[in-house]
This record gives sequence, C-alpha cells and structure tokens, in this order.
Amino acid sequence: MKKLVVAALAGVMVLSLTACGNSAKKETEAATTEAATEAATTEAAEAETTEAAETEEMTEVAAVETAAEEEKTAEGGTLVMATNAEFPPYEYHEGDDIVGIDAEVAALIASELGMELQIEDMAFDSVLAAVQSGKADIAMAGITVTEDRKQVVSFSDSYVSASQLIIVAEDSEIAGPDDLVGKKIGVQLGTTGDIYVEDVEDASVERFSKGFEAVQALMQGKVDAVVIDGEPAKVFVNENEEIKLLDQPFTEEEYAIAVAKENEELLGKINDALAVLKENGEFDAVVNKYIGDGEQTAETEAVETEAAEETEAASEAASEAAEEETTEAA
Repeated sequence: MKKLVVAALAGVMVLSLTACGNSAKKETEAATTEAATEAATTEAAEAETTEAAETEEMTEVAAVETAAEEEKTAEGGTLVMATNAEFPPYEYHEGDDIVGIDAEVAALIASELGMELQIEDMAFDSVLAAVQSGKADIAMAGITVTEDRKQVVSFSDSYVSASQLIIVAEDSEIAGPDDLVGKKIGVQLGTTGDIYVEDVEDASVERFSKGFEAVQALMQGKVDAVVIDGEPAKVFVNENEEIKLLDQPFTEEEYAIAVAKENEELLGKINDALAVLKENGEFDAVVNKYIGDGEQTAETEAVETEAAEETEAASEAASEAAEEETTEAA
C-alpha cells in the first residue's frame, strides 16, 4: 500500500514539473517575441529618423544651391551679356576685344553688382532669344524698346534716346520718310529699322546681317536708301562723300537693357546700378568718350577707320563692276 502511495506521489510531482517546464518555455518564447518586436520597432523608428534627417539635409542643400544661384544672378558670379558687335559706337570689335558704349556700361553695371562681365557676340536677331533661353543674363545691342519686344523680355529704364535715320546717295531725290514710298530700302536684319520700314507703302526691303553691308549696297546702287540707327549712320556718312544723312529722322526711340521676364531681382539691381552710374557721372563719361561733342577719341577714330575701309572697299567693288560693264558694252 505504501508503495502505491509513493508511486502516486511521484507521478504527481512529475506532472507538476512538466507543467512548470512548459510554462517557463512559453514565457521565454513570449519574452523573446516581445523583445524582437521592440527591436524591430526601435529599428524602424531609427530608420525613419535617419530618413527624415537625410530629407532635411537634402532640403537644406537644395536651399543653399538655390540661394547660391540667386546670388550668382544678382550679386557675385558672372554677368553674361548677349550682343551683336557690328553696331559702332555701341558695340564693335577692336582686335580681339568687343568695345563700345554698351560694352563699357555693362562692365560698370557688373562692377556695381560685384560680378564679372562676359560678352557673347551673336547675330542681332538672336540676342533676345539668348536672354529668354537663359544663355545670357542681359542683352545690350542698341536695343529699342517696342511693345512686341515687351511681350518676350523685360526692359530696364532707358539709357539712350536714339533715332532711326535715313541714308541716301548724295545725288538722291529722296528728301524725307514720305519719299521712301515705292523705294528699295536696305536695313539690318532684326533691328527696329527692319520693323518700321514694313509700314512704308509699296516699298521693298533688302535685309543684311550687318549695317555696313546695307550701306555698301546703297553705294553700289542696289538699294535706294538705308534706314539705320543714328550713331552708326553718322559714322558711315562721315567717312564717305558719296552718301548723306537726311535731316528728318525716320523714327525716335529709346534704348534699354533686356532681361528675362522672370528675373525681377536682376532687373531691379540693374536699374539701381544705372541710376548710380548716371548720378556719379560715369555713364556720361562713357557716352562722351565715344560720341561726345569734343575732339575724336582714339576709340571713335578706330570705328570710323573701320567704316572707311569698308566703304572704300565697297567703292572699289562698285568701280570694278562699272568697268566690267563698260568693257562688256564695248
């Protein structure tokens, strides 16, 4: 009997120990699962924190780059100017350099903005497109402000009042704009002269890439008149006795600096710089250097010498052509 009781007690103890062992195992597994969950949660939280930090850092970098770009546009960096260096005395070639009123004024503006000036020479009808596309920051090329141009670019305050003048042969019967009706008129492609002569009744328009090419055509009898900006017109006429300027201008106009429409910050700073240059006399000094009333400067003489060489070449070409015609007739 005692043996039975002992055996029974032993069985109860074994079951009790087994139950305790299973319970402890379950508790251990639960604890392990909970720890793993907490670790995963912590890892996810750290990943989110890292990602947020990286996003914030990227945002800060982008902001710095944007600020740097804005600073480059309006203060510091390079100011790129689009021009057509075939327009003395505003811009023209002197050796490897581009000089003239616009070139020097642009350099002064760049200095006021703490920037370096870079000049890009191109066809006149490309200068506004260069500003629109962002290839250039500004355009200065004796650019007249018109309503059509205002649709595609913004303009600074005007810095020069100018005229489109009419050049004719010395013995021409053309005396004013009204006499251009039905005539053949030479112009530089893309200029306001090109635009305005379209309104002349029954006139035919011959377009040239450069102003002096239009003048050469006039001297060769290929056109009846040339409409071109006043200062270049004076240079060409002063160096050739076969052509003359008419007293009555074709149009009156204003020159200004073209800037991309969205670049209001740069436009404002350019206007401020122009105001400073006009007030301190530096702007007038540049203009007087090239087209002042006093004695000719070396720069003006260089322009007129170039024009003289070009018109002399045109005269020689015209003479040779006339001789060939005479020979053929004989």
